[in-house]
Amino acid sequence: MKHETSSINWKRIQQGFLTFLIGSIPTQIVGGRLRNLFYRPIFARLGSSVFIQHGVTFCNTHNMEIGNGAYILQGVRLNAKGHPNNKLVIGDGVVLEHGFDVRAMHNTCIHIEQKTYIGPYVCLAGPGDIQIGKNCLIAPHVGIFANNHIFDDPTRIIEDQGVTRQGIKIGDDCWLGHGVTVLDGVIIGEGCVVGAGSVVAKDLPPYSVAVGVPARVVKSREQTDQAKSSVLTQSN
Repeated sequence: MKHETSSINWKRIQQGFLTFLIGSIPTQIVGGRLRNLFYRPIFARLGSSVFIQHGVTFCNTHNMEIGNGAYILQGVRLNAKGHPNNKLVIGDGVVLEHGFDVRAMHNTCIHIEQKTYIGPYVCLAGPGDIQIGKNCLIAPHVGIFANNHIFDDPTRIIEDQGVTRQGIKIGDDCWLGHGVTVLDGVIIGEGCVVGAGSVVAKDLPPYSVAVGVPARVVKSREQTDQAKSSVLTQSN
C-alpha cells in the first residue's frame, strides 16, 4: 500500500512538471509533437498520433487512457482525481472541442467511444459512470450529469443529504443538440436525436427523436425509414 501511494505521488509529480513545462507551448508542429512524445509516460495509455493543443488541463493522468488519433483542443479540462479507482477513457478518433470539462469525482468510469465528437463547453460529471457510444455528435453547452442531489428531508440542508449515482449511458450514433441536459439514471438508445434545449429525465428507446422539457418522444427514425422503404418497394 505504501509502495502504491509512493508510485501515485511520483506520477503526480511527473504530471505536474511535464504539463507545466510543455503544456503551454503553442503550435501543432512544435508543441503538439512535444506533448505527444513527453506526455506518454504519465498516462495509463496515450495512443499514436494524438493531438493535444496548448492550454489543456489534466488531473490524475495515470487514470486516463487516450486512443489513437484523438484531438484535444485548447481549454479542455480532464479531471480524474478524487478516488484511486477513477477511470477516464477517450477512444480512437474522438474530438474534444474547446472548453470541454469532465470530472470523474468518486470511483467513477467515464468512457467516450471512438469517433465521437464533443462540442465546445460540454460538461460531464460523475460520480455515476458515464458511457457515450461510437460516432456520436454532442453539440455545444450540453450537460451530462450522473448525479442528483437528494432533498427528501426538509430539516437537513441539501448538501448533507448526499447524491444519487445511477449512471448514464448514451448509445452509438446519437445526436444531442445545443444545450441538452441529460440527468442521472438515463439510458439514451442507439441512433437517438435530442432537440436543442431538451432535458432528458427518462430513458429514450433506440432511434427516437425527442424534444422538450422534460424530453418526450415525438417520432421514431425507424418508422420513417420503414415508411421510405415501403414507398420504394411499392414504386418498384
